[in-house]
Amino acid sequence: MTFPPAAGIRLSVLDRSRIRRGEEPARALRDTVRFARQVEALGYHRFWVAEHHGVPGVAGSAPTVLAAAVAAATSVIRVGTGGVMLPNHRPLVVAEQFGVLESLHPGRIDMGLGRSVGFTDGVRRALGRDKAAADDFDAQLTELLGYFTGDRTGGPRVRARPAEGLRPQPFVLATGAGAQVAADLGLPLVIGAVRGEEAMLRAIDGYRRGFRPSHWAERPYVVVAGNVAVAATAERARELLVPEAWSLAHSRVHGEFPPLVPAEEIAARPMGDRERGYFDEALRGHVYGTPEEAATALAALTARSGADEILVTTSSYDRAALLESYRALARLAGLRAPAVTAPDSGTAPDTGTAPDTGTAPDTGAWAGAGATPVS
Repeated sequence: MTFPPAAGIRLSVLDRSRIRRGEEPARALRDTVRFARQVEALGYHRFWVAEHHGVPGVAGSAPTVLAAAVAAATSVIRVGTGGVMLPNHRPLVVAEQFGVLESLHPGRIDMGLGRSVGFTDGVRRALGRDKAAADDFDAQLTELLGYFTGDRTGGPRVRARPAEGLRPQPFVLATGAGAQVAADLGLPLVIGAVRGEEAMLRAIDGYRRGFRPSHWAERPYVVVAGNVAVAATAERARELLVPEAWSLAHSRVHGEFPPLVPAEEIAARPMGDRERGYFDEALRGHVYGTPEEAATALAALTARSGADEILVTTSSYDRAALLESYRALARLAGLRAPAVTAPDSGTAPDTGTAPDTGTAPDTGAWAGAGATPVS
């Protein structure tokens, strides 16, 4: 059985640079770069990195720096952030950073942007932000995009170099309210079932209804993010999800997101009722199972959501088993290795970035002068 039944669905990867117990953060960062090369060879469409501050179990704190390393080590796969948390930064600086990335790797850079602020009060103070900073996300995003188009208004005339005139592809990361921001600004949406699938589907429907064509996209584009684990048995696939689920449950009880530990060790750990409840909750709503089970579940999710793309976010302690899961998923989707996988030389690649013939929004005509496809 193959996934998906409809041609054109894309599969992409988000890697959080998760630290395994007993390892230095540098190992996790090097593994992220190596993993990017591996999934590029498997034919995945994008590889994104994340932003976390002061988290013991996550090494990825500077996503644009890490994205630069990933882009330099690959040549065809699109590279970006999932995402840069815009309230933590000044829009001008973010524009400059992505301007540099797009200049060095033209046609391959994605600018995934979220509205979260620091995880704890201490981190927020260190960043010079508070929870209210997220309330200005739409204004910050409008300012950021204006630096690329050259029509930023308000305040002194400041031009972002080398960003102005460049087109890294922006995306809005949302769990709910952010979907309306994406619709209002005419941007692609990345969303997961953090608040349950029904809430996610309602947000997607609202996004599609309210979408306004823009300089960046002519029509709605939905990326559904979530964990996907594939193994020879459903039990083994579920085990891949256990380390991340336990880390999440531990963080909700103890206020600290720890490094990953082996699944068999977690199975032997005593858990209080509260932690067990969070752990069981963290294991719900994911796609996992044998290849046939995973294909069926992914096809159903795609049908329910109308997703144009699936962003796979799975982390696990066992790197070899995790890579095999991504290999199995690539086989299910019929992904093919790109023609070129060596590091590029800073020029636009001549393979793998042209518009495809599937259902993603880069297959149609784009409205308005300067409108560009989501690629």
